[in-house]
Amino acid sequence: MKKSLLAMLCVAAAGCSTQGQVDPDVMQIATTPLTCSNKTECDVWWQRAQAWVSSHSKYKIEASTETLIQTAGPDGGKRALAYQITRAANPDGTATIGFAAHCDGSMGCKPNPWEAGADFKQYVRGAAAGAQPSGGKPPLTEPNGAHPDAMQGQSIPAANNEAVTQ
Repeated sequence: MKKSLLAMLCVAAAGCSTQGQVDPDVMQIATTPLTCSNKTECDVWWQRAQAWVSSHSKYKIEASTETLIQTAGPDGGKRALAYQITRAANPDGTATIGFAAHCDGSMGCKPNPWEAGADFKQYVRGAAAGAQPSGGKPPLTEPNGAHPDAMQGQSIPAANNEAVTQ
């Protein structure tokens, strides 16, 4: 009995020890700024941002304007991500689209916020849904199929739910 309990605790500890690790390629994509170069491109990217949030959020979209897309949530104790997407004009005529995702789950978020951020940015830049982005890698997160239930700087919480600013 004691040996099986010890074995289960070791397996659980091993699973938790890798929970906070993020693939360096995912990290690079997630932290690269999402800056569109002109109004036409920015409008297309903003439409893609709205489509991505609609298809990936388990929470309902509460606000959708020319500068903000925000979902409800996160609900207490839930692992599902809540999203806040912003569009901020830059002095040179470009615009930066910010991405923030967070959850309230004590066991971390699902999907991983870094992977969601990387997938979001790949999609907004033009990788079609379900298509493989450049580099031949599949999308990092899949739409959940559920009905849709950050500032110029971008923030994504780390695995321990502390905010990480990009």
